[in-house]
Amino acid sequence: MAPDPKTILIVDDDPGICGLLSDYLGDQGFRVRSFPTCAGARGFLREDETDLLVLDLKLPDENGLVFLQKFRRTTETPVIMLTGASDEADRIVGLELGADDYVTKPFSPRELLARVRAVLRRASPDTELRNTAGGGNQEEFCFNGWTLKIIGRKLISPDGTETGLSNNEFNLLRALCQNMNVPMSRQELIDFSRVSGDEVFDRSIDVLVCRLRQKIEPDPAVPVALKTVRNVGYVLCGEQLPGAAGQV
Repeated sequence: MAPDPKTILIVDDDPGICGLLSDYLGDQGFRVRSFPTCAGARGFLREDETDLLVLDLKLPDENGLVFLQKFRRTTETPVIMLTGASDEADRIVGLELGADDYVTKPFSPRELLARVRAVLRRASPDTELRNTAGGGNQEEFCFNGWTLKIIGRKLISPDGTETGLSNNEFNLLRALCQNMNVPMSRQELIDFSRVSGDEVFDRSIDVLVCRLRQKIEPDPAVPVALKTVRNVGYVLCGEQLPGAAGQV
C-alpha cells in the first residue's frame, strides 16, 4: 500500500504563487492547502495537521515572524520561509526562531521542491534516529581538545578561548559531531546540518569544511580531526569514539 501523501501548508497572500505551487507540488504527489492569511492557516491547523509549512513573512493580517514564533511553541513541524531578496534581517530572525530553511523571491518551483524534499528528509524518522544515535541530545561534544557547546552555540579551543563560527559553520560542525567517526556524504551533511540559504550544494559543503579546517586544525593542509573520506565525503574523528577510519 502506498504511503499517504505528505501535506504541505502554504501561507501566502499572492494568489499566483499559491496557485503555481499548489499545482506543481500537487503534481509531485503532495497534498497541498493554501491560505492568504495567518487566520486561515490557524483555522486549518485546528482541524488538520501538516507535514511542512511554507510561510511568507509579509502577510496582510499578521507578521509572518510572529506567526512562526507562535507556531514553533507547539510543534516541530518543518518550516520554509518565503522572503524578499532584501530581507536579510528577517531571514536571520526566522532561522533563529526555528525555521528550517528559506527561499528568496522570486524563485522557481523546482528550487522550492528541492528544499521541501531536503527538509522532509531531515524530519523523517530515519534521520531522527541517526541524529539521536549519534548523540543528538548531547549538550557538548569533544574532539582533539576542542569542545562544541550546543547551548550557546560556542566552540571552545584547547586553550579555553572561544572561536567564532558562522551559523552554517556551527550547523555543519554539530552534524559532524552528532555522527562522530561516521563518514557522511555531502548530501547527508546538507540534510543533517540544515545548511540554509544559497549554501545548498555539494561544493558549498567543501567550502564550509575548508573554513572549519582553518579554525580547528593545527595544519589545515594535513587535517587530523576533520578528514576527507575518498568517494564518500567527510568524517570528524573525535576522542569520544576513537579509531575512526578516514583518508586524508
